[in-house]
Amino acid sequence: MKNNVYTVGQVNTYLNKLLKNDFFLQKIYIKGEVSNCKYHGSGHIYFTIKDETGCISAVMFRGNRSGLKFDMKDGDMVVCMGSVEVYAGAGKYQLYAKEITLDGAGDLFLEYERLKKELLERGMFDQMYKKSIPLYSQKIGVVTAPTGAAVQDIRNITARRNPYAQLVLYPALVQGEGAIESVVKGIRTLDAYGVDVIIAGRGGGSIEDLWAFNSIEVAEAIFNSQTPVISAVGHETDTTIADYVADLRAPTPSAAAELAVCDIRQITGQIDDYFKRYETLMQRKADIKRRSLENLYLRLKSLSPESRLNEKKQRAADLERRLFDLMERRLRDSKTKLELYAGRLEGVSPLKHLSSGYTYVTDENGKNLRSTEGIKEGESVNLRFIDGVALAEIKKVTKEEIKNG
Repeated sequence: MKNNVYTVGQVNTYLNKLLKNDFFLQKIYIKGEVSNCKYHGSGHIYFTIKDETGCISAVMFRGNRSGLKFDMKDGDMVVCMGSVEVYAGAGKYQLYAKEITLDGAGDLFLEYERLKKELLERGMFDQMYKKSIPLYSQKIGVVTAPTGAAVQDIRNITARRNPYAQLVLYPALVQGEGAIESVVKGIRTLDAYGVDVIIAGRGGGSIEDLWAFNSIEVAEAIFNSQTPVISAVGHETDTTIADYVADLRAPTPSAAAELAVCDIRQITGQIDDYFKRYETLMQRKADIKRRSLENLYLRLKSLSPESRLNEKKQRAADLERRLFDLMERRLRDSKTKLELYAGRLEGVSPLKHLSSGYTYVTDENGKNLRSTEGIKEGESVNLRFIDGVALAEIKKVTKEEIKNG
């Protein structure tokens, strides 16, 4: 008997394995009324789901809170999707919820998942089919209700970002009977009209309110549109089939307007920057061209006939000045030599000796008589003085030797 005794932990572990191996319990939808709902400070939500036959404990961990899109409270009728497992610490089984929707949305959620899977398999979510949103859209089509916060937000943001952009509104039904047909017609009408981009969306709501944007008809209209489509359905936590098919998803209608309409202030700022850069570049190029032109002008001037003639004139003037200087220098040298020769000549000049009282003697023919040789007594000679000539007759010739010193 003792061999068949197990610990509490062993039993709980065994039961937990049994539940985990049951595929049915790993993804189960449970419908019931919420009670004992408590939002823990850690972010987890603890509650109980009950009906007239019984109850089951449940928990939604903080990491799965994105699966809850409303404020759950006691008394809400909900459909919880999750897994049933044993909590070994308490020795009881409970539901670990991953998604929670209000009652009535459970069937719609299943249809949502089925359609999502179908369109995914058809490739309608593939990135290769996504069209680019124009950067500078001038005509923006909007498919939404003509009244309400969504269209007003789009108008306000468009007017702020680009008052020159044109909004073309197709007033569509966005929930209830006829909403699917109305949204489809709006997308097709604006696509044929010729806008730059289409915003299709509405404000947030329950899954029933948003169901028109979870239909295959709207998905196909978006996919087949030649105009890029931005989906703007609900708040940031809402995701519809239209979001997956659209060329771009915006979390809110306001965000869609931000994505579709360019900010003209930013564009004008960029234009100013480009103009300043262009002006700077043009000034720089103009300076370069100006310097190049000046260099070419100087080269042309240096090669022109006038410049060469001026150069020759300057060279001739330089040669003339050099010749003049040379001639002056030679004249000065010649003058100096002449003065020197004149001084030397003056030293031997007869006139100078005559002025000193000397005379010189010539024969009748004017030949200078420097000695007594050839002079005969009785001959006539000329005695030259400083102021005239006297005729004399040789009376006697006496030879004598004159000794120097």
